[in-house]
Amino acid sequence: MLQSLAMLPLGFVIGMGHALETDHLAAVSNMLARKGNKRALIARGAFWGLGHTLSLFAICSVVVILGLTISGGLQAGLEFVVGVMIVALGVQTLWRMYRDRVHAHIHSHGEAVHLHLHSHAGEKVPHQEAAHAHEHRRTNLKALAIGLVHGAAGSGALLVLTVSATQSIWQALVYFAVFGIGSLVGMAALSAVVALPLTAAQRGTTWLRNGTTGLIGCAALWFGAVIMFENGTALQHLLR
Repeated sequence: MLQSLAMLPLGFVIGMGHALETDHLAAVSNMLARKGNKRALIARGAFWGLGHTLSLFAICSVVVILGLTISGGLQAGLEFVVGVMIVALGVQTLWRMYRDRVHAHIHSHGEAVHLHLHSHAGEKVPHQEAAHAHEHRRTNLKALAIGLVHGAAGSGALLVLTVSATQSIWQALVYFAVFGIGSLVGMAALSAVVALPLTAAQRGTTWLRNGTTGLIGCAALWFGAVIMFENGTALQHLLR
């Protein structure tokens, strides 16, 4: 019993470290590259962590309770989907940078005045005649969905780790939950750390903003392609 309880802090720490894996960083950094203040960027990371935790806990719990297994082929297939998703995020980031004519304006909302990045993509009128009104629309459903996909892909590895470290179903379920909470906290903390330089880059010169965004997008293309290649090769070997 005491040994099982001692595993919980370790599971939390491992979960935090799991949030910092390369594929997670590639996906979340592309979400954070979008416009937004520090609070919005942290929320995106936290919603990724929430989706990741929910997916991990749900899949792993069902597999353990029903006595099922996740095959190597299914695991490789899920990882391949993650690679496709990361490449898509990279393409979206680069396309958004190319499409949007982004620049800074000072806006006021009542007594509050702030610097705001503004885009006139698709407008035909001259810049001085264009409307500069905007809404602060925020949604984190995309971050939640991306987290769900990542959680599904990571379920196989977590099952192997948990089966070797626990002795009963209830211990495994608790471990899943603690691991998932650790990954949520880890990604929220990482988002808080990187939000400051990213928001500074967003408000900086055009070359700095575009350079940062372009680097993040290209990194996602590279890491996503590597994940697709590795797991696509594994799938070919398993299907032979």
